[in-house]
Amino acid sequence: MRKNHRLRWAAIPIAASLAVVLAGCTQAQLHGFLPGFEEGQPAVTNQTERISGLWTTSWIVLMIVGLITWGLTIWAVVVYRRRKGQTGLPVQLRYNMPIEIFYTVVPLILVVGFFAFTARDQAAIEARFDAPDIKVEVIGKQWAWDFNYVNEDVFTTGVQGQPDLEGAKGALVESEIPTLVLPVGQKIELALESRDVIHSFWVVDFLYKKDMIPGKTNYMSVIPERIGTYSGKCAELCGEYHSLMLFKVEVVSKADYATYIDSLRAAGNEGQVDNDYKRNSNLPGTSAPTAQEGN
Repeated sequence: MRKNHRLRWAAIPIAASLAVVLAGCTQAQLHGFLPGFEEGQPAVTNQTERISGLWTTSWIVLMIVGLITWGLTIWAVVVYRRRKGQTGLPVQLRYNMPIEIFYTVVPLILVVGFFAFTARDQAAIEARFDAPDIKVEVIGKQWAWDFNYVNEDVFTTGVQGQPDLEGAKGALVESEIPTLVLPVGQKIELALESRDVIHSFWVVDFLYKKDMIPGKTNYMSVIPERIGTYSGKCAELCGEYHSLMLFKVEVVSKADYATYIDSLRAAGNEGQVDNDYKRNSNLPGTSAPTAQEGN
C-alpha cells in the first residue's frame, strides 16, 4: 500500500509538468523543430503536416521506448546490485519465456508499425495529380537550374554556380540565383531531370527532396499553401561548385503569377529549354561510338 501511495504522489507532479510543457510548446516545437512552421500561418504545402507528423510521432514513440529501456536497465542495476556481505553469483536463469516473447514481439510490432505508417504517407506524398494546374520541368545542371513552364510555354535559365571572382572567395551573385515562381493554392507537378550528373531537388521548407537522375524523369506533386520565398538547393554532391547550386521558390498569388509569366514572354523567353546541351553520351537509347571508315 505504501508503495502504491508513493507512486501516486510521484505521478501527480510528473503529469502536471508534462501538461505545462506541452501547453507552452510553440509550433516549431510541436512539429519537431522542422522548418516551415510559424505561429498563425498555414503549412507551407499540403504535405508538410503529414511529413512532420510522421517525424514527430516516430520520435515520441522512440523516446518512450528509450525511457522504458533505460528505466528497466537502471532498475535492474539498483535492485539486483551486490549487497554488503554477499558472495558468489546470484541464481542464474537460462530461459524466461514471457520476457523473451516480450522483447521479440514488441520490436516486431514497432518495426511493422513504422513501416506501415511510412508506406501510407509515402504513397500519399508520391501520388501524382490526375489533372495538375501547373506543370514545370526542372532541369538540373552543373551548377544551376533551368525551369520550363510547360502550360505557358515559357522558360527561365540559370547561370549561378560560379564564384564571384571580384568578391570574396566563393561569394554568390544573389541577383543571379535562379528563381522558380509558383502560384499559391494550385496543383503543381514538377518533372525533375538532369543534364549531366545526379542532382537532388530540395526545397527546405517543403520538407521533401527528390533525386534528379540522368536519363530518368522523377516527379514531385505539391500544392503550395503559403505565399513567401523559400530557399532551395541541390542535396546531392555533384561537383566542384555543388555548394553554390542554389535556387529560390517564390509562392505568389495567381494574379502575380500571371504577371510573372507575361514578363517572361516580354523578355523573349518563349518556348522550352531542351536537353541539347546535355553532356552524357551513354544514356539509354544512345548508341555506342563507332570507328570512322578508313581508320
